[in-house]
Amino acid sequence: MLYHVAAKGRGGRMIQGQVFIIDDDEAVRDATVLLMQSIGLKAVAYADAQAFLDAAHDQHPACLILDVRMPGMSGLQLAREARVRREAWPIIFVTGHGDVPMAVEAMREGAFDFLQKPFREETLIQRVQRAIEQDHNDQVAASEREEIEERIKDLTPREREILQRIVDGESNKVIAIELGISARTVELHRANVMDKMQARSLAHLLRQVLSVTTALTRPD
Repeated sequence: MLYHVAAKGRGGRMIQGQVFIIDDDEAVRDATVLLMQSIGLKAVAYADAQAFLDAAHDQHPACLILDVRMPGMSGLQLAREARVRREAWPIIFVTGHGDVPMAVEAMREGAFDFLQKPFREETLIQRVQRAIEQDHNDQVAASEREEIEERIKDLTPREREILQRIVDGESNKVIAIELGISARTVELHRANVMDKMQARSLAHLLRQVLSVTTALTRPD
C-alpha cells in the first residue's frame, strides 16, 4: 500500500527529504526503507550507530529513525554524539516496552519524538512528515538569521549604536540628546539602518534584531 503523505514547508512548498534509519534488525530496516520510499522520501539504512557516524552526512531536510537498544552504541548514545558533532537532525526513537524510560530521557535532551513497538505504519509516516517539516523550517530560519547577522555587520559603528538604542525603545529626540547630535542626523541614520536591514517597519526591524545574538554597540 502506498501512503501519499507530502511534507510541506512554510508557504506550502513541497519538501524533498531524507530519512536515515539505524536499526540492528535487517527486516525492520528493509521494511522501513520501502515505507519511506513509498511516500517519496529518500531513505538510507544502517545496521548500527557506528556505521552511521562513519558515513558523511550533510543532507537537509532530514530526520533519523533510531532504535533505542542496539548492540554497541545505543540509540541514546548516538543522539548525544550527533549533538556533540552539531548534526542536529530531528530524531524519532523506536522503543520496546522496557525502553520507554530511556526514550523519555532522550526526549528531555531534545529528541523529536518516540514510538513504542508495535506501531502503525501511518503513525510513523505522520511523525516522519512532521520531523522533515521541522528540519526544513529550522534550516530556513537558520539561513534567515545568518542573513540578518550579515546585515548588522554591514552597519557602521554609529548605525549599530543607534540600532541598539532603537531596540531599547529610545525616541529620536532622546537618542539625539544622549549622542550630542541633531534629531535630523538621527533620522538619517535611522533611515539608513532601516534600508540596510531591509526592514519593512519598526516591528519587522525589532523582530530581526531579537532573533539573532550578534552584539550591538552600546557604550556604558
